[in-house]
Amino acid sequence: MNQISRRGLCLVLSAPSGAGKSSVSRALLEREPDLRLSVSATTRKPRPGEQEGVHYFFREREEFQRMIDAGELLEWAEVFGRFYGTPRAAVEQALAAGRDVLFDIDWQGHQLLRQALPGDVVGVFLLPPSLVELERRLHGRGQDAAEEIARRMDAARDEISHYADFDHILVNHEFHRTVDEVRAILHAGRTARARQPWLPDFVGGMLKV
Repeated sequence: MNQISRRGLCLVLSAPSGAGKSSVSRALLEREPDLRLSVSATTRKPRPGEQEGVHYFFREREEFQRMIDAGELLEWAEVFGRFYGTPRAAVEQALAAGRDVLFDIDWQGHQLLRQALPGDVVGVFLLPPSLVELERRLHGRGQDAAEEIARRMDAARDEISHYADFDHILVNHEFHRTVDEVRAILHAGRTARARQPWLPDFVGGMLKV
């Protein structure tokens, strides 16, 4: 029998900075070959090693504003003075082709993505074991000054306050278990009835007398 197609889904992974979102995202992409990362557009400058179209689409503010005005972004937000957004065309093409797309965006982006693509979004929010542990992880990076860590902790409290907007909430106590749980959510989303528009005809054929 030919492979039966399904519509792709948008898997959104959100978390406050330091809760393990980037590490979980990398592990998901390594273990799920049919999952692709959505490449965001941003106005921030490239960091060493970052490539255009691979890590981000790097744009000047004027071009980013043009993309907003032209409706070319599914969602966008300002984060720490920089703009980030999701280009529309590539995502819509992937979903129509049955491919799943991973999004590393905040709660605001999650809300806007749901509005733009109702029925296509599965939202997962990662909580840290505690705010004390979250602050310890931020200090452990050794990259940020005390003032920056304090700002990130304030942002984390705001981010966490929006946990109820998401379908699934996971406390990231243990990394490998969290990855397994997110994979289980992804696999369940793939088999949701709404993702499989071929089902009525398929079942109808089985039941035909």
